[in-house]
Amino acid sequence: MKRVITLLAITGTFCAAAQATAAFNPKKIVLSDPTGDDKGPGKYTYPTNSAYKRGSFDMTRLTITDKGKHLEFSVGINAKIEDPWNSKSWGGNGFSLQMVQVYINTKKGGFRGALKGMNVKFEKGHAWDKVVFISPQPKSKIVQEVKTKAKKKLKGVVVPDKVFVRGREIVALVSKSALGTPRASWGFQVLLQSNEGYADKDSILARKINEYNGAHRFGGGNDYNCDPHVLDIFAGKAKGDASEKSIQFKQLGSYTCDASGQGKKAVIKMIYPGK
Repeated sequence: MKRVITLLAITGTFCAAAQATAAFNPKKIVLSDPTGDDKGPGKYTYPTNSAYKRGSFDMTRLTITDKGKHLEFSVGINAKIEDPWNSKSWGGNGFSLQMVQVYINTKKGGFRGALKGMNVKFEKGHAWDKVVFISPQPKSKIVQEVKTKAKKKLKGVVVPDKVFVRGREIVALVSKSALGTPRASWGFQVLLQSNEGYADKDSILARKINEYNGAHRFGGGNDYNCDPHVLDIFAGKAKGDASEKSIQFKQLGSYTCDASGQGKKAVIKMIYPGK
């Protein structure tokens, strides 16, 4: 009887593993996020200018779809995506407010620190080696910013071949030759921020979070450069459960600031949909 029970237990384990593997579809990967968590560590507030409408920095979903030679990255936003500063007039991509960085762990090793200006790092074992940089800014400006401010990470930065808006989605087409084909072992994390066309030397096109908000500044953070400059991420199992809000707030709230304005960066995790 014990032998039968043991065999059944082992068989059940293998079946569960097989079901988990079968559930992962590399042709279409979906991560979900609850609404109303566009507050970074829980206290961030929007700028006062009317262009920053409620929900404009609230992610709802990331969908990665195999399109043959390209992967389509679609980032869902909980508001109409607008272009208040007419990005097409300066070579942009049809939206002005948001800036998205999709960090991917495709292999062992990589970088723990996010790109300059985001002020977060990844937990040990969750390092990234590729980041898809989705911005209103033209490709040439993104590449120049990275070359100037993060040359050592340049090889890991992937700029999409095409970026456009589709309803409430920001869509990017990324060449497989630059990124590869998704596997069950890959990890993903998305940092949603605000586009800053005239960023400081310690920031790659990311808008800072201040202590108090203003016309074009987010509030609820710290005037020193130690708080995470991130409005929304995925957390938990990225199923969109309401409980994932508190997990996000805890991760992004794990930073410290001391009297000199220094401190420890917030530590975040990858999401592994295939595991």
